Amino acid sequence: MIHEGEVAVQRRAGVRAAKMGSARVEAEIPEVAADFLAEQPMIVIGAADDERRIWSSALYGWPGFVTAPDERTVVIEALPGGHDPLAGLFETGRDLGMIAIEPETRRRMRINGWARREGERLVVRTDQVYSNCPKFIQVRKVTGLFEPEETEAVTGTELTGAQSELIARADTLFIATAAPGKGADASHRGGPPGFVTVDGGKRLSFPDYQGNSMYMTLGNLELDSRCGLLFWDFDGARALHVTGNARTDWDVKRAAAVPGAKRFVDVEITGVVEVLGGQRLRWEFVEASRSNPG
Repeated sequence: MIHEGEVAVQRRAGVRAAKMGSARVEAEIPEVAADFLAEQPMIVIGAADDERRIWSSALYGWPGFVTAPDERTVVIEALPGGHDPLAGLFETGRDLGMIAIEPETRRRMRINGWARREGERLVVRTDQVYSNCPKFIQVRKVTGLFEPEETEAVTGTELTGAQSELIARADTLFIATAAPGKGADASHRGGPPGFVTVDGGKRLSFPDYQGNSMYMTLGNLELDSRCGLLFWDFDGARALHVTGNARTDWDVKRAAAVPGAKRFVDVEITGVVEVLGGQRLRWEFVEASRSNPG
């Protein structure tokens, strides 16, 4: 599939390869990918709600809760919880982006497709399956999975001071995007603590570093500015979901002022959901990514 947004970004970034991004991605799930999915206690997802706002979230379970029964199907034995911004949305099918990431080994793979609820599970028909390089993944070890006794949500249209502080010390985020006729996508971004900056409660920015030159996130944003971000409190249990509209800033002088930056992504925030108890893994920090600039 030729993705016009990806091609436009690749050309602007100086990438001249004949087939990059969506153009070289297959729909089938390799056996090694199926094995990797079955080992994971968490998978990050991204989709649009009924108001067309895009959100990024995560589903959790004991290893084996995500399986690939055939080469075009992923089954997730979990659904978004009651306070999750994606809760209740999969009674009818919709585009879904997913990323399975294992910070301890710095491995990740992305799966995009069409998802629908069947009973108490989510069933995904795959359209794109591909692995990514390990750049910018901070090494963390999962030490436990817990079921919160209860969850609580704080919602708003802008960030609170405490939420801004969580983002300001983050070294990891997940971003979901979509574009008409191109499906949804979920991706990872990492960097040194503080690589995401907050301007008041309505705007945040982060540098786009040199990755694998597929530009699937920026390609979607070229066609559709909607996005959903997910931040975690790795030392607690908070999950912070942010939705809004993003644009890519190609200003050379701005990028040159920040080590490693090639360009910036600026997000105008339109909605926030903080779920206390929404981050269900216990983590042990091991080391920062060697790809982190600075």
